[in-house]
Amino acid sequence: MLMQIILHTPKWVFAVFALLIWLGAKQMLTNSVGLNRVTLMPLVMGALSLYGVVSAFGDAVGALLGWAVAVAAMLALLLQRPLPATTRYDAAARRFHLAGSPVPLMLMMGIFLTKYLVAIALAMHPELKQQATFAVLLPMLYGAFTGVFAARAVRLWKLAIATDSITAGARTA
Repeated sequence: MLMQIILHTPKWVFAVFALLIWLGAKQMLTNSVGLNRVTLMPLVMGALSLYGVVSAFGDAVGALLGWAVAVAAMLALLLQRPLPATTRYDAAARRFHLAGSPVPLMLMMGIFLTKYLVAIALAMHPELKQQATFAVLLPMLYGAFTGVFAARAVRLWKLAIATDSITAGARTA
């Protein structure tokens, strides 16, 4: 049965999987990223996450609410945590210097594999859409992934704003 599932998976899914592995693996190394990428990654992964909810449950209010609550909860929880001590922002270059981390790769794989496995489960058992537990917990899982991505971006933006404020204050002094 596993072979049948893989054989019926569209080829583009494997390309997306490879792209996410590559993007996540790059983030395991110390690197420098610009403001645009810091903003774009959570937007893209959040859109993929929300797409997972909508493609599985349509515009069901409970599913969308579960997703939004999980995003907000993860944001509230993670915004209280400091960035790693090695994180720096270069205001002149508008770039962040970040230590490598496996977390982005794990989050990308989490969203991707959740979407893939849910598509398989719903293809085999369409009645799962009607189960309240499935229809609430799954969107909350997607939302938790999105909240982690969003919290990282917000924390980095806060660092950039604080650094820009300090730099601007030093110039006026």
